[in-house]
Amino acid sequence: PNKLGGVIALVMSIAILFFMPFLHMNQSQGLQFYPLNQILFWYMVITIILLTWIGARPVETPYILTGQILTILYFSYFILNPITSKLWDNLLNN
Repeated sequence: PNKLGGVIALVMSIAILFFMPFLHMNQSQGLQFYPLNQILFWYMVITIILLTWIGARPVETPYILTGQILTILYFSYFILNPITSKLWDNLLNN
């Protein structure tokens, strides 16, 4: 419903994908050594599918709240992913 908030979220969703390779600080390159991040990857895939579906729905009461919750889940992935990677690296190094 808020146009400026929607534009900012759209720009941030694209910008965060651009900066992700520069923020990659894991010891291993692939996700096969990070089981928690594998779970987070599938969580992200499901979130993107649901965001795509909710974008095709009309702007009505249940869909607005669902879209806002899914948007929070989308951005929380980019916060949780590096944290779980560092946690797993610290677990393996000790």
